[in-house]
Amino acid sequence: MSVLTGTGTSQSADARAARRARLGRGARALIPYAGFALIFVVFAIVLRSHGFASGSNLESIVEQNASIAIMAMGYAFTLGAGEIDLSIGSTVAVVALTTALVLEQQPAWAGVLVGLAIGLGVGLVNGLLTVLLRVPSFLITLGMMSVLAGIAEALTNLQSVAVTNNAFNGVFGSGSLGPVPSLFVWVGAVLVVAQVVLRRTRYGRHVLAVGGGREAAVSTGIRVRSVRVSALVISAVSAALAGLLYAGRLQGAAYTLGSTDLLTVIAAAIIGGTSLFGGKASVPGALVGALLLGMLQEGLILMGLGVPDQLIAEGVVVVVAVAVGLRERPE
Repeated sequence: MSVLTGTGTSQSADARAARRARLGRGARALIPYAGFALIFVVFAIVLRSHGFASGSNLESIVEQNASIAIMAMGYAFTLGAGEIDLSIGSTVAVVALTTALVLEQQPAWAGVLVGLAIGLGVGLVNGLLTVLLRVPSFLITLGMMSVLAGIAEALTNLQSVAVTNNAFNGVFGSGSLGPVPSLFVWVGAVLVVAQVVLRRTRYGRHVLAVGGGREAAVSTGIRVRSVRVSALVISAVSAALAGLLYAGRLQGAAYTLGSTDLLTVIAAAIIGGTSLFGGKASVPGALVGALLLGMLQEGLILMGLGVPDQLIAEGVVVVVAVAVGLRERPE
């Protein structure tokens, strides 16, 4: 009788511990959204006279950070699979410049296909070299970052290229679908597709399984190499789409596009709940993280703070997000 009682007590304690763990994970998942709401409320009150919470300003924040948000949502797959892509910023520049050059002679669809093909090619090269050479992806993509940066500078000899194709600019930047700006449509479409793929498909489960432990994933029959390659393809293609959106919104391209985006994209993904060590990813969280950083930057600008202060604030946010992620690192 005592044995049964002891066993029942042990099971009850285990159930309570599991319940507390689930509640803890649920609470941590809400942190990015709570932080976003808190920062918004503070800026809305402090900067009320500057119109921070006005519809036009909030729309501007989303549009200015649309490319960052799309890259962050794609990067959630890459980090979730346990990989790191350092070449996304350079991919943005090469895609934007190449697309702008193609659009000088060809219709909009041709420029779009060329830009996306470049992203696909970069992702495949990164992924295949990573798995075939058995070299960490951050080293492969570090080299690719340098290669692409050189190509971007050489393409037009450091000169900017204007994009005058109205059809392209309308779809990828300045147009709208009814009352909804086209950039909102792109962000919303990527959010829906990425969330469905990550949470509702076998592939999404495989991505997180590979990031959580490659040996365990292999033992369950998952094609680990294919998943790793595809994760790097996703980050590169999302960077290519971001390059198209930059070119459409700015109606031009330059070799400096995307040069400062890498840290912001990684920060947005981590702030949103994606683990730096793989096995955990959040697509909506990545979007919230990108908008949070954009909102923070806009608020600091309206407060009259300069670029150095903005960089310091962003750096503090990144350090805090990484520190939280380190606490969740598997032993």
